[in-house]
Amino acid sequence: MTTGRQSRGRVDSVMRALEASLLDGSIPAGTRMPAERVLAEQYGVARNTIREAIQRLTARGLVRSRPGSGVFVTDQLRKGILSPWGQLIADHPALLNDILEFRRVLEGATAYFAAQRADDSDRDQIQALLTALEQARAIDDKVSEARADARLHEAIARASHNTMFLHLQSSIVSVLRENITTNGNGLREQNDYTADLLLTHHRNVCIAILEKQPEEARDAMQTHIDFVLSQVAHEAL
Repeated sequence: MTTGRQSRGRVDSVMRALEASLLDGSIPAGTRMPAERVLAEQYGVARNTIREAIQRLTARGLVRSRPGSGVFVTDQLRKGILSPWGQLIADHPALLNDILEFRRVLEGATAYFAAQRADDSDRDQIQALLTALEQARAIDDKVSEARADARLHEAIARASHNTMFLHLQSSIVSVLRENITTNGNGLREQNDYTADLLLTHHRNVCIAILEKQPEEARDAMQTHIDFVLSQVAHEAL
């Protein structure tokens, strides 16, 4: 016979496991949570245990139920660090340099650890996104190129397998994505040489990660950010 304490223990255990999936990016913000039946089978518990664990996550704002659609992961984790930076950056364009300096430190580190820690799945994803970036450049599809660019930076952060790096980046993902997309599009619009150079930067980062060369990955990423920073500074003159 299951006691109340045992039941609470199972709920706690499942909730912690689900939290870990949210933290490590296994279930990203905006995605639908697996069905109760699937989770119950995965964790070897009754569906009501899953239901209660989901209710606790809902109460904390980590997931939200959409009637008729399911339960979805919110962006609460990223919002906790992002606010109020999004509005400040919008109101103070000069902060763009600060974003790029932060990107230099953060993404240099994530590239370093991605080269050390990426597993086969991470490397496959990075290779696929590099291929998508190359294909978009080949047909001069700047919208798809910018989208692949942003997703590649996120995949590298995920491959670092460091929860803090992942959530520092994902917490400001809207700012970084806007920054990457805006700067990427702006620089790519200048001329084909600049667009090709940006692709070379990304290729160098990816090759270093895929070949498990941490220092080369960090240096390649910082070279990329330095170039963007120099171009943004030049445009401001």
